[in-house]
Amino acid sequence: MSLFDKFKPLAERRAALAELEANPFNVVIERILSPTEAVVNGRHTILAGTNNYLGLTFDSRCIEAAQTALREEGTGTTGSRMANGTYAAHLALEQEFADFFDSPTAIVFSTGYMANLGILSTIAGPDDVILLDADCHASIYDACRMGSAEVIRFRHNDAGDLEKRLRRLGERASKTLIVVEGIYSMLGDLAPLEEIAAIKQRYGSWLLVDEAHSLGVLGQQGRGLAEAVGVEDQVDFVVGTFSKSLGSIGGFCVSHWPELEQVRYAMRPYIFSASSSPSLIASTRCALEILREGDELRSRLWENVHRLYEGLQSLGLALGPEPSPVVAAILEESIERALALWNRLLQRGVYVNLMLPPATPGGHCLLRCSISAAHSYQQIDVIVEAFAGLEIAAA
Repeated sequence: MSLFDKFKPLAERRAALAELEANPFNVVIERILSPTEAVVNGRHTILAGTNNYLGLTFDSRCIEAAQTALREEGTGTTGSRMANGTYAAHLALEQEFADFFDSPTAIVFSTGYMANLGILSTIAGPDDVILLDADCHASIYDACRMGSAEVIRFRHNDAGDLEKRLRRLGERASKTLIVVEGIYSMLGDLAPLEEIAAIKQRYGSWLLVDEAHSLGVLGQQGRGLAEAVGVEDQVDFVVGTFSKSLGSIGGFCVSHWPELEQVRYAMRPYIFSASSSPSLIASTRCALEILREGDELRSRLWENVHRLYEGLQSLGLALGPEPSPVVAAILEESIERALALWNRLLQRGVYVNLMLPPATPGGHCLLRCSISAAHSYQQIDVIVEAFAGLEIAAA
């Protein structure tokens, strides 16, 4: 027996993918042209699967801020936040996130994945319970495995099932952390957060919302779903990432509990990870400032969302339950057929994400688009035209 034997099925699937013109799980962007365009396989391609919701990756202000930090502070910190890796800019960004969320404290992490690992593996201990939506992100599941709390799933977006499980916990409900996402990354559906917050209040539980896909997208100020539905005061922890609307790399957690600051010194993923480079922190600070300046980008994003959603809907495609920056076409076809459809889109100059079971809801294959404020109406129409030529069976 070899240590590698367990990977043989994966190797066989990868060999099958090698017969395609492009591997959907290892797309090489040969040249990036703009937030919405690149050269892929030698072909000019519209990028419709990047999560670059506000299109800030090429914003001249963010680039200039990053370049200045790069010249003045170097390429990296070469240390963790607990060692030599806390620069003045890290503290400034934490204060800016705290101010943005009107919270007493914020913690910045090297990635959004690490933010979930750090908070969830630490905040709930062996006597506590984590009650999470079944469709939560892999980082949330991995964080639960790292921690020592009892972990229970409830059916996706089913507030009734959540309440039933809290009821069964009895007195333990007051030591239960409910974990949901603002916008779910596969189908773009929103959590029923008003109902969930009300249930949380009734049972005296705790609530964490991962706003990774909703930061900059929802709410009058862009703070996410909790702001949009008016329950921010009932959310104990907000976790998010810089790698979507803010066009950078990193993560954060904010809380109206000042005690969050104490958790900083107990989180292994925080203590033992190198801190974000000065250029990433600088571009993130600039992007956050742009987000706070107004809702022009957010308004343009939602215009594009509705244009794409309605365009694909007019083709008879089965989509996620509501418009959001994640617009996924749900396929009844086999994995082989889904691979072929994805490849045909790429040949037509449109890159989207191919999502396959078991990572997808309901075991369906998905052609997942993520839309940006930087997309033009013409680009949205080209995406719809590309889908129209696929001959996908109508819903």
